[in-house]
Amino acid sequence: MSSLPFRFFAPLLIAFAATAAAAQPSQPFVQSADEALTQDAAEYARQHNVAPDEAVRRLRAQDETVAETDRLAARFAKRLAGISIEDAPDYRIVVLLTGSKPVPDEVVQAGGMAVPIVFRTGAPATRQKIVKAIDKHGDAIRSAFPQARGMGADPRTGELVVMMSDGDKDASDFAATASQISDIAGVPTRIETVERTEANTTVEGGARVVGNDTVTGRRSYCTVGFVVTDGTRNGIVTAAHCPDVLTYAEPDGTTTELPFVGQWGWSFQDVQVNEAPTKDALFYADTKKALARVPAGQRARASTRAGDFVCHRGEHTGYSCGEVELTDYAPPGTLCGGPCAPDWVTVRGGDCGGGDSGGPVFSGDVAFGIMKGAAWDRSGKCGFYYYMSLDYLPKGWSLVTSSNPPRNGEGDQPQAGGGAETAVHIPAK
Repeated sequence: MSSLPFRFFAPLLIAFAATAAAAQPSQPFVQSADEALTQDAAEYARQHNVAPDEAVRRLRAQDETVAETDRLAARFAKRLAGISIEDAPDYRIVVLLTGSKPVPDEVVQAGGMAVPIVFRTGAPATRQKIVKAIDKHGDAIRSAFPQARGMGADPRTGELVVMMSDGDKDASDFAATASQISDIAGVPTRIETVERTEANTTVEGGARVVGNDTVTGRRSYCTVGFVVTDGTRNGIVTAAHCPDVLTYAEPDGTTTELPFVGQWGWSFQDVQVNEAPTKDALFYADTKKALARVPAGQRARASTRAGDFVCHRGEHTGYSCGEVELTDYAPPGTLCGGPCAPDWVTVRGGDCGGGDSGGPVFSGDVAFGIMKGAAWDRSGKCGFYYYMSLDYLPKGWSLVTSSNPPRNGEGDQPQAGGGAETAVHIPAK
């Protein structure tokens, strides 16, 4: 991550079914689990220069090894600096531990392949120690170094990573700065450079979901992520910095208001719920909005590994994929209604842009989170984005999945390969 400016950005889109009869837009093709995996695997194969069938095996292994890495995390909790996925020279799991006592390597069968588990020792600090240092000393670090852009625990090195602008006056001696921060935090620290932080941007970009921004007063476009339910009502989630009341405009000009339920935007959350008359749990999974998926489940942040391959769809940038980098990241400044907790997940390698915030992050038919913000280089290329895990949905609300259809709709969930009945395509920012 180098020379990257931070920003908030705005959401994506979702397909959901309206209870009222309206002009029917073209229906997306609802993918099966295998079709969803094949689509993501094609992007994995392109990025990693492997055969498509090898990419499919690796993404299956990614999903099937979660229980094993959860077991390892519990087994080595006192020594664990991080767990990551490596793609080269071979696909494998790396477990980084503190101390010098060796641990024999292992092999796990997953995805129709033998996945090596490699143990590396000598990490300078545990993940738990670094996260506690951010919680306890984050304010002191920000006070002593106002130019600090964000910080997180690096699961590949066992260090605290603090991001600063390469234009800051201290940039000439980042080694000395890292040493000073290490003295404050009590853990080894490394500096990485990004471009200067920008102010939170208004909701922008996008298509036919609109609302009045409460800060600027202007009409703004927005996008949404996944369908959720509180057991009685169904709704959609997007970013908390969206307009409160959202209106969806049909292709024929008919509009549907999505009443505001609430927003939670502080510390570890950036999420808003709007009530939606939906009976489907679809979300778009391609740039052209021709393909849709139904989540089968969600991935907990604690079970997410550095190197996991995930995709997202944003109304501004469409469909793209990348790899998880930090699973314990605190965004810069006061972007969370105050200092952010180290509970966000960063992804590098995908595309991102204003208008994508609030959109779904997923892999195959597994939902990971909704996008919050990002950093770009000077040319405007996405350096990395960060998302809120679905662990932090508002209390009482849960993700609607293929095994947990919305309560207030009628009819069955769309079958794989078919179209959603009376599907309304809600665009994004």
